[in-house]
Amino acid sequence: MNDGISKLLLTPEEMTAVDARAADSGIDSYALMERAGEAVAATLLRHFPAVLRAAVLCGPGNNGGDGYVAARHLNESGVVVDVFQMGEPTRLKGDAARARDNFPAAPQSLESYQPRNGDVIIDAIFGAGLARNVPAGVRDVIERVNGTNVPVIAVDLPSGVDGRTGSVRGAAFVADRTVTFMTRKPGHLLMPGRELCGELEVFDIGIPSRIIHAEKKQQIAENGPELWRRALPSNRLGTHKYKRGHLVVFSGEASKTGAARMSAMAGLKAGAGLVTIAAPKDAVGENAAHLTAIMLHAIEDEAALSDWLHDERLQTFVLGPGFGVGEKARRFVALLSERQLVLDADGLSSFKDAPDELFSRFSGIPRLVITPHEGEFSRVFPDIAADTAIGKIEKAQAAAARANAAIVYKGADTVIASPDGRAYINTNAPVWLATAGSGDVLAGIIGALMAQGVPAFEAAAAGVYMHGEAGLLGGKGLTAEELATQVRPL
Repeated sequence: MNDGISKLLLTPEEMTAVDARAADSGIDSYALMERAGEAVAATLLRHFPAVLRAAVLCGPGNNGGDGYVAARHLNESGVVVDVFQMGEPTRLKGDAARARDNFPAAPQSLESYQPRNGDVIIDAIFGAGLARNVPAGVRDVIERVNGTNVPVIAVDLPSGVDGRTGSVRGAAFVADRTVTFMTRKPGHLLMPGRELCGELEVFDIGIPSRIIHAEKKQQIAENGPELWRRALPSNRLGTHKYKRGHLVVFSGEASKTGAARMSAMAGLKAGAGLVTIAAPKDAVGENAAHLTAIMLHAIEDEAALSDWLHDERLQTFVLGPGFGVGEKARRFVALLSERQLVLDADGLSSFKDAPDELFSRFSGIPRLVITPHEGEFSRVFPDIAADTAIGKIEKAQAAAARANAAIVYKGADTVIASPDGRAYINTNAPVWLATAGSGDVLAGIIGALMAQGVPAFEAAAAGVYMHGEAGLLGGKGLTAEELATQVRPL
């Protein structure tokens, strides 16, 4: 398998276009179905050698055809096979009908399937292109199966999972393994689809890479170093601390200083040459008691910040962690509108009633990174968040275009989006990153990369990845304080 292809993400619409172009080029479409079905059968035999019966659940399209091919190969290998068809088998068309005719036994109705001990289910009802809720009869079968311990192998995607968004269309199988072909779809990586897929295998069934590249239109990818490594700063001998950038993190009041310190420490560990915490006077002492390599500067109000900004070396800032929600945050952001800014937490929530005030200040080359979790996204982009017709990728892309900013739409399936339409799905973050203060650490990492000259979107994508790697290094049970110490430059 060409890893350059298997690591791609194609939307269901793009994959449909690939299939059509392959057929138009003279490739035998039934031969492709044969290889797909063979791959599914091989997966069952490899991982479930003790199977007593293969229960193959077939849908009304080509996904069902893949199921019939798998059923035939399993039958020929000596496995007991029963096929259960959704709808009338005579309504199958084209390659799917040919696959049905080549299977030696008549199918039973899908609704009649009852799981039993020793079964392994092949879910070939719907593929990645499902764009509606599953019918009631299919939902009943899914719920019946999910209530047992019978293993499920999904063909392309677990039936009920939307291949574009990863969302569940009414109900979906919980698969032990998922077998897909040529490339993955966004629904394989987005939640809850990623969790419902179980172990994912990508099989090459013989479609030329030129066809796949020709039909890939969306700038969607899995986040990884190959996408942004060239944008990272080089480690040349002639560098010094100012060339590595000066990052400023704003602190909150005396009782809310910890978040800024975690962000600042993460920035230092991520490679910034200097890191300063800018704190109100009542928080200077509290911060000073905990700082060593991180510097401290008293900033009480707008006048003090305006005066300090005469130093042109101050170009990159993090505002939000523990800062407090309100007018002060908005006034500080106005002063920073010509600089590079990571706006997180309280800083972002300060604009919930006036998001356009924020967006209007950051025109031109993107220099703003916004890092909302689900609730913050809904407050700042309420209409986008409420649009049920689009998924997380499209929401992040729309928000990035509106704000002219890199958006880090956080969650178990964090999506990083650029105003130019690029969108990366992050997958390396362990579940234990869901801990208080984790987002503060992320903001510091992104700010440090921007301070070192990495463009906003690449800094956001690389920062999210580095954050995940730090979580993996820290292991289960880590706190945000420990997470900050695990940050390593890439």
